Amino acid sequence: MSGPAALEDFLGKWRARWPEWAIAEVFLPAADRPVAQAWLALRGELAEAAWGGDDPTPGAAKLGWWEEELRGWSRGARRHPLGQALQKQPVDWAALAAALPALRARRAPEQDRATTLVGLAPLAQVLAPLTARLFDAAPASTPEAMADALLAEWVLLLPQRGVPAAGTDTPSLLAAPPLHAGARVERIHAGLVRARLQRTARGRPVPVPAPAALLAAWRAARG
Repeated sequence: MSGPAALEDFLGKWRARWPEWAIAEVFLPAADRPVAQAWLALRGELAEAAWGGDDPTPGAAKLGWWEEELRGWSRGARRHPLGQALQKQPVDWAALAAALPALRARRAPEQDRATTLVGLAPLAQVLAPLTARLFDAAPASTPEAMADALLAEWVLLLPQRGVPAAGTDTPSLLAAPPLHAGARVERIHAGLVRARLQRTARGRPVPVPAPAALLAAWRAARG
């Protein structure tokens, strides 16, 4: 399978993992929604490769492949279906590729929150301006705020490997301010991640039910 059908198949798998987005995307302009889905699907691919599963070997190999793929996007080449929606966007894909080793190094819990955020900083420093450019958002979220949002994703994906470390438990994450600035896409995604963390902290299943997902997305969209 290739072309638009391959892209739609890949996006369909991402939508199955994040069904809340079918509700949340109402707060985005219609023209932004296809790129938003592709971008979040890419974010999900990278996070799952870095942090998912018990064996790090397959994920490390996948991240290495993505480093090569993103460098190819910066030169006008593409292999992955997501490239159909993203490769021609005017952002620095090579910079994102260069930040991926920071993801690979974050599989084990750090000693405390501050150390964890420092470890996520190289990726956050790329994502903040990249998403602002991708979605024409101003001002960009700060790298520090983006690192906090990434930390929430980290904890959501790593409950089976000893998380939390000091200061990275779910109550501490939920007490931190939500992502207020930058691209609306990232704010909504961060809001849905927080909503999932709230449910898991209460022993409730995910995904987030439609009314709660709508409220979380609305609050995040307001900034």
